Amino acid sequence: MNRTLTIIRVAFFALCLMGGALVRYANPDWQSLGSCLAVAAGIGALTILLDLLLKGFSLRALTAVTFGLAMAVLISALINASPFFDKGDTTVIFQVRIVLFVVVLYIATVMALRGRDDFNLIIPYVRFVPQEVASPLVVADASALIDGRILGVCQSHFLGSTVVVPRFVIEELNHIADSTDPQRQSRGRRGLEVLNELRRVPGFELRVHDITLENRQQMDDKLIFVARSLKARLLTTDYNLAKLAEFHDVQWLNLNKLARALHPEVTVGDGFTVELVKPGKESGQAVGYLGDGSMVVVNDAEKFIGREIDVEVVNVVPSAGGKMVFARPVSASGRA
Repeated sequence: MNRTLTIIRVAFFALCLMGGALVRYANPDWQSLGSCLAVAAGIGALTILLDLLLKGFSLRALTAVTFGLAMAVLISALINASPFFDKGDTTVIFQVRIVLFVVVLYIATVMALRGRDDFNLIIPYVRFVPQEVASPLVVADASALIDGRILGVCQSHFLGSTVVVPRFVIEELNHIADSTDPQRQSRGRRGLEVLNELRRVPGFELRVHDITLENRQQMDDKLIFVARSLKARLLTTDYNLAKLAEFHDVQWLNLNKLARALHPEVTVGDGFTVELVKPGKESGQAVGYLGDGSMVVVNDAEKFIGREIDVEVVNVVPSAGGKMVFARPVSASGRA
């Protein structure tokens, strides 16, 4: 991309020089060829410099500026048509009109640029008629992508929403992946891998949301702002961010709650297979875990530690972490 832009800039500068030479030959009475080429080179250099200064200037900002310019022209036309300029010195009136036009142009442009993120007409994915939107929007943060379970949820088409990933979230994942800490590096790469896999899920729509926000804003504030602007829900595994979203009336999706809800309830008399991983507190007991993290205490099963056995539930006791299941073995021998 940078190489292509360099070629375009060089070609543009060469065209400016050619234009200066053509202007000189078309008007022999004008200044020397060197002066025309110098003026043309200056115009080309200033244009390229303006291009470099506008690096990172988003399409949304350009649209906001265009809207501001249009409003400025309209206001200036109304001022120009007012009866205040019917009488007086024409030179003074002309100068006042120019000053007013420049002032109005500046104010309207700056106001439109500052409010570009609140201007509904230029926010991508905004739902002008909510009842006609086929799929709601979900804004995913870095923690949800690093967690990875979002991939399975989207592959199963259980999440009937379009997932929006802000550009600054991708930049955050890149920053984490470039970390010198091996654990952070692994987490960042995991998030980027999940993002790439999401792009390849058939029948699933993933959008990258380009938005320019102040760098001094906290990441959580940026995510909540985007979710509120798009009237979207927030998908995160960050508990603090989730609570902050609730405070700002932004609905959030809890992957942990979804995982717990998908596990069937265990009641007395149910049978299932569990892997026993360690001895229990009482003699002869062995401990295993359900998929949702609930502890399973199996009586008379210490000899089966390290194996999978079939058990039958004899009691379920609520605990601070969810529930504790007591069971007894129903198989004569365990499976390695």
